[in-house]
Amino acid sequence: MSAHTPPTQRSGDKMKKAICAFSELILEHPEKSRTSLLHQVEIQFDLSPKECEFLDNNLTECQKEK
Repeated sequence: MSAHTPPTQRSGDKMKKAICAFSELILEHPEKSRTSLLHQVEIQFDLSPKECEFLDNNLTECQKEK
């Protein structure tokens, strides 16, 4: 566990929750862009710049390929 992670939360838990929330938002709001929904999740879960970059690179690719 890193020094930044509270003892009650494993390091990947926040990212897992953010990805689940993003998936739910896509289903609830198909009219919105993935990018705007992703930014909403990044703010909601207070993700670090590196976490945001990872999600941006991996979760918006599907939309770019369409």
